[in-house]
Amino acid sequence: MFVLIFLFFILNIPLLVSRFTQHRCFWRMNENKDKDEDLLTGCVFFPITVQRSVEKDDFNHILNIQTTTKNIQLALALAFSMDEVNRNPDLLPNSSFIFDCPKGGCTTGTELYSHLQFSEKFHDTPNYKCYKQTMCIVILTGPNLATSAMVGTMLNLFIPQQVLQITYGPFHPILSNHEQFPSLYQMAAKDTSLALAMISLMLYFNWNWIGLVVSDNDQGTQFLTQLRGEMEKITICFAFVSVIPVNMHLFLPRVEVYYNQIVTSSTNVVVIYGDPDSTLAVAFRMWESLSLQRIWVTTSQWDGTTSKNDFPLNSFNGKITFAHHHSEISSFKTFVQTLNPLKYTEEFLAKLEWMNLNCKVSASLSKTLKNCLSNASLQWLKVQTFDMAFSDESYDIYNAMYAVAHALHEMLFQQVYDQPMNNRKGHYADCLKLHSFLRKTRFTNPVGDRVIMNQKEKLQEEYDIFHIWNLPYGLGLKVKIGEFSSYFSYGQQLHLYEDMIEQATGSRQILPSVCSVDCGPGFRKFLQEGMAACCFDCSPCPQNEVSNETNVDNCVRCPENKYANKEQNQCIQKVVIFLNYNDTLGMVLTLMALFFSTFTTVVLGVFVKYHDTPIVKANNQNLSYILLISLIFCFLCPLLFIGHPNSATCVLQQITFAVVFTLAVSTVLAKTVTVLFAFKVTVPGRMRYFLVSGVPNYIIAICMLIQIILCTIWLQFSPPFIDKDVHSEYGQIIIVCNKGSVTAFYCVLGYHGSLALGSFIVAFLARNLPDTFNEAKLLTFSMLLFCSVWITFLPVYHSTKGKIMVAVEVLSILASSAGLLGCIFIPKCYIILLRPERNSLRKLREKTSS
Repeated sequence: MFVLIFLFFILNIPLLVSRFTQHRCFWRMNENKDKDEDLLTGCVFFPITVQRSVEKDDFNHILNIQTTTKNIQLALALAFSMDEVNRNPDLLPNSSFIFDCPKGGCTTGTELYSHLQFSEKFHDTPNYKCYKQTMCIVILTGPNLATSAMVGTMLNLFIPQQVLQITYGPFHPILSNHEQFPSLYQMAAKDTSLALAMISLMLYFNWNWIGLVVSDNDQGTQFLTQLRGEMEKITICFAFVSVIPVNMHLFLPRVEVYYNQIVTSSTNVVVIYGDPDSTLAVAFRMWESLSLQRIWVTTSQWDGTTSKNDFPLNSFNGKITFAHHHSEISSFKTFVQTLNPLKYTEEFLAKLEWMNLNCKVSASLSKTLKNCLSNASLQWLKVQTFDMAFSDESYDIYNAMYAVAHALHEMLFQQVYDQPMNNRKGHYADCLKLHSFLRKTRFTNPVGDRVIMNQKEKLQEEYDIFHIWNLPYGLGLKVKIGEFSSYFSYGQQLHLYEDMIEQATGSRQILPSVCSVDCGPGFRKFLQEGMAACCFDCSPCPQNEVSNETNVDNCVRCPENKYANKEQNQCIQKVVIFLNYNDTLGMVLTLMALFFSTFTTVVLGVFVKYHDTPIVKANNQNLSYILLISLIFCFLCPLLFIGHPNSATCVLQQITFAVVFTLAVSTVLAKTVTVLFAFKVTVPGRMRYFLVSGVPNYIIAICMLIQIILCTIWLQFSPPFIDKDVHSEYGQIIIVCNKGSVTAFYCVLGYHGSLALGSFIVAFLARNLPDTFNEAKLLTFSMLLFCSVWITFLPVYHSTKGKIMVAVEVLSILASSAGLLGCIFIPKCYIILLRPERNSLRKLREKTSS
């Protein structure tokens, strides 16, 4: 009916390590072959479709292929894929896939290129099987870019209308150029999310200082651009960027430079991206052989354990690889183990280094490893169960075979093969039709994964994350530690298995890779000029500012009702305080006020009791009563300053203080004026009229009226109000009475001062007048003390804050009031109570006559 020919190029295939599930890990044998010539070998297979039934035994010749282990890996995957398609009754009825190998074993890609280059016609190609019903040639190439591009260029040059090319391995943007490669399909999806996946891993482990090594080609440049774009969104910086030339002649002179970049860098994490069969691979082998202890972050193409050096199990050094997620193909293991005749010979087991001895993880990995190695002989290996899984390249081959099968099946189903097959134009038309069907092919493969051949409609990427160690005795350990899915929202795409990390390393503490140590809470970052954003110094937050996160650029000032603790990482609610009766200071001031007011009341009682005595009658006893009553209120006035302030007490504090002190000082002024008039006025009638007409009372009334007017203006425009002082005391909010208008307050205080000064001047002028009870001198001393107290009050008041300021005002009120009481009335009480003989008319006449 028809014949379909495949040319299967397997060139530059990397060493594989099997895939593992979340709860298991596996050991692998490692030949540690570091032969650079392996990079150049390849193998050409000739798969075809035949119109007969094909059994599994037809693929036994794979075991005799004289080629490297790398090539056998993908040859087995190809044979398994063909066998599975052949056994599928719903695909390609009456047709089967087979392939054959040249008798000489494998041919290098260079040899194939030479034959194609000098052949004018495709049928001159060696080992080419020509069939009359040949309709289209499908070629499978990979895994590296050079192989696919070379073959694609040659085929487009010789037989562009008869070939469809499918590539496996990493996606390369160059191969998407439809003008250069019009009939080429890439099975792999674009790695558009690979950079984001790696950045997510670095964020998870708090790595912000990384090195990058890429190949100097379009693929490396594109990845560098994507990675830099993701890093710009967050604070992750490059410690260095090494771009490795593809040309070996350019690479060798700079080998030491690239090595020193890694050695001298402080980073512990290095991202490797590029072709594993290139100069970059040579550099990486060199770095590993020189025992560079780094965490290498790369792709699944670098999955193999290529180093002879061993890492301790309790270390997180090694390789972290990102592989495209795909479902496990469990039947592949059965296929390989049941190939007939399958002889577990030493030679065959040596080839199967990529098959992994299944050792379950126990609580003690060292014990498990010891048990696996104790009988690690070929005889023991022969009876063990191998666990094998597809690599990304093998899975691409698997999907490629199904994609071609589905496309051919669709053509058959729609009966598009009725064109004459011997017509050359018909051959081209058939190939174009297959191209059309292949481009639109989409299906679900047997393991449940969706496959879409149209590159523009490829599904979003999902990655499995593996951690690989090189261990003693040539073993490698590979553990799946997480997954990344671009289907989820940003920030929730990465999921790591912390229990697997802890079980494998013995700790969840991962090796750090930062330029600067994190600035903890209480500190802020101080960027160094000319350095990367990840390199900074830490400085403490300014006063009353906090930071409760790491690496903040600016600290946050605490609200006024809170204050920063000593560590400056938390704002604490301030304690509300005021001049309280329960405080020692408030209690002392309260007792003083009550004592002095009580004592003044006692003095008033003494004066009332002895109102008929000469010393009480002297110098207008009514003024004495008024002065004593005003002093009682002056002593009680401080009680308004003590306790929790409110709007009423704030107003009463200042108004009461202003009024009662004006009354007291104006009364003292009236007494001094009375003394002065008593001795200075020469006309007795006038003096008697002055004393009898109540002129001193008018002095008090006028002085009080002026003060009341000042207070009224104060209350009208800017009255006192309750306020919070949040700055005076650290960690405290002081409830105080704000005086409102400071000008009005000082006007009231100044008015008191002017009255006191006037009283002092008048009393000073009358100090030497002949006075029986020395009233003028007592008034002079009282005013001198009063003025001294309030002059001292001003600087002290302004130098204090909070409740101490209130206490200073209270003390000034008590001191000035006590000065008036002590200087004017205590001497008289002393005479009244203790020296009554001096308080008599006879004594008064004797003193007057003398």
